[in-house]
Amino acid sequence: MNSNGSRARTAPATEQVLGAQILDQAALNKGVAFTYAERDELGLRGLLPWRVATIEEQVELELEHVRRKTDDLEKYIGLVALHDRNETLFYRLLVDHIEEFAPIIYTPTVGEACRTFSHIQRRPRGLWITPDDIDRIPELLRNVGRPGIRLIVATDNERILGLGDQGAGGMGIPVGKLALYSAGAGVHPGVTLPISLDVGTDNEDLLRDPLYLGYPKPRLRGADYDALIEAFVSAVAEVYPAAVLQWEDFKQHNAIRLLGRYRQRIASFNDDIQGTAAVVVAGLLAALRLRGEPLAAQRLVFVGAGAAGTGIARLAETVIREQDPGASLRRAVIMLDSRGLIFDGRDHVDEDKRPFALPAPELAACGFAAASHYDLETVVRQMAPTILIGTSATPGAFTEPVIREMAARTPAPIVLPLSNPTQKSEATPADVLAWSDGRALVATGSAFDPVRVEGRVRVIGQANNVFIFPGVGLGVIASRAREVTDRMFLVAATTLAGMVDTDRLAEGALYPSLAELRPISRAVAIAVACEASASGVAPMVSRDQAAAAVDAAIWTPEYGPPAVPAEP
Repeated sequence: MNSNGSRARTAPATEQVLGAQILDQAALNKGVAFTYAERDELGLRGLLPWRVATIEEQVELELEHVRRKTDDLEKYIGLVALHDRNETLFYRLLVDHIEEFAPIIYTPTVGEACRTFSHIQRRPRGLWITPDDIDRIPELLRNVGRPGIRLIVATDNERILGLGDQGAGGMGIPVGKLALYSAGAGVHPGVTLPISLDVGTDNEDLLRDPLYLGYPKPRLRGADYDALIEAFVSAVAEVYPAAVLQWEDFKQHNAIRLLGRYRQRIASFNDDIQGTAAVVVAGLLAALRLRGEPLAAQRLVFVGAGAAGTGIARLAETVIREQDPGASLRRAVIMLDSRGLIFDGRDHVDEDKRPFALPAPELAACGFAAASHYDLETVVRQMAPTILIGTSATPGAFTEPVIREMAARTPAPIVLPLSNPTQKSEATPADVLAWSDGRALVATGSAFDPVRVEGRVRVIGQANNVFIFPGVGLGVIASRAREVTDRMFLVAATTLAGMVDTDRLAEGALYPSLAELRPISRAVAIAVACEASASGVAPMVSRDQAAAAVDAAIWTPEYGPPAVPAEP
C-alpha cells in the first residue's frame, strides 16, 4: 500500500516494454494525448508528462514549432520529424492547414529536400530497390510487413520536378505525393508505399559526394533497365495484386513507353503525363467559362514537348474532338521544343513529338516563310494563339515581346507558365499581367502570391496536380478498377473545372483554394469510380453505390483506440 492507502500498480515487464514500443511507433503514438486510463492500461504511466492534451491542442503546439522556423527547408525537416514520431498528428496538421504546408511537403520546397537528401536524411521511409536486387524484389516488397498495400508511388529519380537527375534524393517525391494522398483524399497511410527504383545516377555532383546515400554507379540504361522494371512490375503484381501503381518523375521517353507497356497489365498511371494533363485542361475549361467560349475555338501553343506537354496536348485534343469533330487539330495545337517549332521536315524530331508536327501545308497557310527554325515570338506572331502553355523548365521563356504580341491579338489571353519549382517558371504572374495590361488569365505550376493590378488584387491559381491525383487514386481504389483509363482523367478534369466557383474566377483564379482539397478529391473520386463502372473496368454500380464506396475508403486522422489499427 502507498502512504495514502491506495494500492500501487505494478505493471509486468512485458507491459512496460509495450509502452515504450508504442511511443516509438509513429502509427500508434499519441504523445501526451494518451488518457490516464490508456497510460495505465498500456504501461505508459511515467513515460509522459502529467498533462493530457487534445489533438487540437497538439496541432496548435506543432504550428508554433513549425512557424518559428524561418527557412522552408527547416520547416520541411520539422514536419518530417513529426511524421516520424506521430503519424496521426502529422496528417491532422496537414488536413487542417493544407494551404500552408502543401508547398512545404511538396513543391516547391520538396525540390530542395531532394537535392540535399543525403545530408538531411534522418529516418529512411519507403522501399529502395537497386539493380543488385533484381532477383529478390518480391522478398523486398514483403519486407515492408504490410500485405494490404493498395497504393504505390514509384520513381526512378531521373526527372525530379525541373531539377533533373537527383539519384536517391528523388525519394522525397513519392513520400510527399503519398502524404498528399492521405491528407488530401483520406487514403490511409497504412496502405501506401513509396518506392525508389535507385538505378544509379548520372549526376556527377552526387557521385562525387562522399556522403551520398544512393547506389553509387552510373544510371542503368537499355535492356538492363527494362529487365529491372519488368521484374519490379511482376513483383508488385505478385505481392500486391490489388495495388494501384503511380509512375512518378520518369524521364519523358521512359515515362511514355512504360505507361504504354504496363497500364493494362497492372492498374497504373503516370501523374506527370495524365495528372498534369487533367489539371491543366481543368484550368483551361474554367478560364473559358469566363470567356464563354469552347476549347475547340482556341489556338493553343505549347512551349515544352516533354511528357507533361504532350500529355496536356493529347487530353486537350480529346476535348476539342468531342466539342467539334471537324476541328483541325494540327492548327489548334502547336508545339515547340528546345529547337523551336515542331514541323514536318524539321531535323531531330523525336518519335514522341511527331504527332504534333505542323504539316507543311499548314505551315505555308499560316504564313511561315521557309526556314529551318521558328522561335516562340515568330510562332505567336503567325499563329495568334489564345492560350500559351509552358512546360519547358526554361525560366524566362515567356518574354515581354511574346506576351505583348499575344495580348495584341486576343482580348483575354490565357497564359500558363507551369514549370516548377518557382525558379524554373517561364514567367512570373506579375510580369505576364503587366505585359498584357492586366488582361491575361494566369495560372502557374508553383504557388505565387496575389498580384495587384491597377488597384485590383488578382489571385493566382496554382495548376497543382494535387487537385487530381489523390481523387483519381482514391476512386480507383474504392471502385477496385483493374485499369486506369484516359477517360478517368477527362472526367476528373471536368469535375475539377466545375468546382471553381464564380467568386474565385472573379478574383482571377482558375483553380479552387487548396483548403477545399478534401471535398474536391471526394468529388473527383466519385466521378472516377462511376467512369470505371461505366467503362467496364470495375464492377457495375450506381452513382450512390460509388459514392458510398468512396466514403467508406476515406480516412480521417483522429486518435482511436491505442492498439494496432485494423487494416483500412
